[in-house]
This record gives sequence, structure tokens and C-alpha cells, in this order.
Amino acid sequence: MITHSTSTLQFATAVSRKTDTEAATRDLADAILMQVGTAPLDLAFVFFSSHHAAKTSMISAMLQKDLRAKVCLGCSGEGVIAGAEEIEAAAAMTIWVACLPGVTVTPLQLSVSQLQDQIRMPGWPEPGLEASTFLLLADPFSTPMQEVLSLMTDRYPQGKVVGGLAGGGRDAGENRLLLNDQVFDGGVVGVQLTGPIAVRTVTSQGCRPIGERFVVTRAEGNLIHELGGVSALKRLQDVFESLGGAQRRDAHRALHLGIVIDEHKSHFERGDFLVRNLIGADQQAGAVAIGDVVQEGQTVQFHLRDAKSASDDLHFLLAADRAKHQNPPLGALLFSCCGRGEGLFGQPHHDSGVVQERLGSLPTAGFFAQGEIGPVGGRNFLHGYTASVVIFSEPDSRTPHP
Repeated sequence: MITHSTSTLQFATAVSRKTDTEAATRDLADAILMQVGTAPLDLAFVFFSSHHAAKTSMISAMLQKDLRAKVCLGCSGEGVIAGAEEIEAAAAMTIWVACLPGVTVTPLQLSVSQLQDQIRMPGWPEPGLEASTFLLLADPFSTPMQEVLSLMTDRYPQGKVVGGLAGGGRDAGENRLLLNDQVFDGGVVGVQLTGPIAVRTVTSQGCRPIGERFVVTRAEGNLIHELGGVSALKRLQDVFESLGGAQRRDAHRALHLGIVIDEHKSHFERGDFLVRNLIGADQQAGAVAIGDVVQEGQTVQFHLRDAKSASDDLHFLLAADRAKHQNPPLGALLFSCCGRGEGLFGQPHHDSGVVQERLGSLPTAGFFAQGEIGPVGGRNFLHGYTASVVIFSEPDSRTPHP
């Protein structure tokens, strides 16, 4: 349990490993009340392993009654992140709360029709140019998240979107989302924050660029036929052959393609690429298929994802963020891919440990997600194998709208 307060913003968190849902929820509520006292809670997030999913309604009702947060959100996950701990395969539940005086906290819910041709957003804010942050939790089975993000970009061009896709369920209808006293097995729940708070995002895609950079000279949909006038498959083979033995062994599953987000930059570095999976190759056509649509004229570079690259990237991006801002971080949320964790790093608590090391011992919570949402190059995307971090602090006086 960690609490951190200032004259205005206050954050606290707690975790329970109890398998009994009622006992775990009571422990969390008691721990939070001990930390924050009578301070009114504006926002609460609760994340729980699949062990507790069947009793989400109980979690919701108990937290509403005991904590009375203005907005309480939560979801099931593949694992739970609490402070410096990552609890991947055992029963766990964590809560993270915030007192945000003066900040407007707007609850959001979104559903998709059965035919998935209509996204309904009742009660969402009117479209506008105001800078704000959207924190979203979504069910991967029922939500076309790329379409939701496109719609949000149209409606809220200055909005940052961060969050994760719920997990723990193996099939449609098995994940759980909660928003205040309501429980959902599909769609999206979330909150919009506007006002006197700095909400920064770090989206660590966990890759490093390798080989040369190329311009896409022939492409169709998600198929790249030519890079710099040469068959894309030939370019891929050249990069593969340039790798050392150990890297070459990993590269079969660890090679990806980075697409430059902003072509107007004079040089490209970490954070300027949107990383996408290589999903296949057509030997006859010499083409490479990736997990996104590519256009001719875009700049791309192959990327390698491994434990060292993923670790270096998260360290680098968090350190750069910390160096850039005068006010210390006060709280954080961490949405980490279920493909990271001990399976990638060979040791537990990697991402949570790096967050605490780089940002300080501050109230942090999150979960292992089936997809992570976060901005890259000023645009909001859905990612895989990514650690998406949300950092809360007092606004920097020199940058009134961080």
C-alpha cells in the first residue's frame, strides 16, 4: 500500500491476494479508507484476475458503498499489476484511487451493435478541440478498437487515449468490465479527464530499429510488394541475414515493421515509429504482409523485439519523460501486454519495477492486457507487446497544457 499526497492531488493504492472475492474487496476498501481518510474520491480503478470475474457485481456494489468514488472503473485481466509487483498466474485484485480537486471526471460507456456496424456512444462529450485525456478499458471480443479510436480522433482531435483490452476470459462474454454500479461483458468503459492535472503518456513498443530505412514503393492494403524499388521479401531476407546467430534464432517471431508516423520530421528515432507485426510472406510475389494498412510513400524500417530491446525502450522513454518535466509524478497506471511479463523477460515484475525505478515509489496499478492503447507520434493507436504508462502530476507551470 502506497499513498502520495500534495496540497491538491492525492493518490493511493492497495492489493489483495485473497481468493475470496468479498474478503479481497473488503480488504481493498479498508486499506484505501485508512490512507485517504475522508477525502472525497473522484476516480477509482479496480483490476482483478479471472478468479474474481464471476463476482464482478459484488466488487462493484461493495466499492460503491464503501468508497463512493465519483467514477469507479475496472476490468478483468490476464494478471494484475500492483505497485512494484506483477501477479500473473494467481488470484489478485488491486485498486487505485485519486482525489482530483477541480478536475472534471466524465464517465463513458460504449457498445457495439451485434452486427458491429454501429458504435453507440450515448452520454459522451460533444465533439470539441479541448485537450483532454481518455482512459479506456475495452473487451477485445466485442469491440473493433481501431474503429473506435478513428471515431474518437474525428470527435476529439486533441484527445489522448490510453488504456487496455480486458483479459482473463477465453471466449466472448467471459471478460468483465465495470463502471460504477454497472457490469458489462462487452464494449468499452472509460473516463475523460479535463482540468488542472498533467496526464502524460509513455507508450513503449519494446522494439529497436535494425537495418536500413526504406520508402514503400509498391503496396496494396496490408501487403508491401516493394521497398525502395526492391522486393520487400528480399529486403526482409537481407535484414535477417545481417543478424547474429542468437538474434537470428529469435527473429522468426521477433521481427516487426515500424512505420514512420510523421513524415515531416528531419530524422527518425525511438518513438517515431508505429510498430506492427509481420504476419506473412508471399514467396512468389516477393511481398510481405503486416498487421496494418500501408501506403506507398511511407517510410518504414524493420524492428527487432526481444527482452533487452523491450527493457531498454521502457527505461529510455520513462527516463526521458522524467527529465522533461519539473513536477514529480504522483501516481501511475500501467497497461502491459500479456505477452510481456515473465514469459518475455525471464523474471517477474519487470515493467512494474522499471516504472518504480524511473518514476519513484508511487501509487501504481494496472493489468496484463490483450492489447494496449496509447499515443505514438501524437496519434492514438492500439498496440501489442507494449507497455502503456499513464503518469499523473501537477501541471507544469511553464507548460499549462502538457
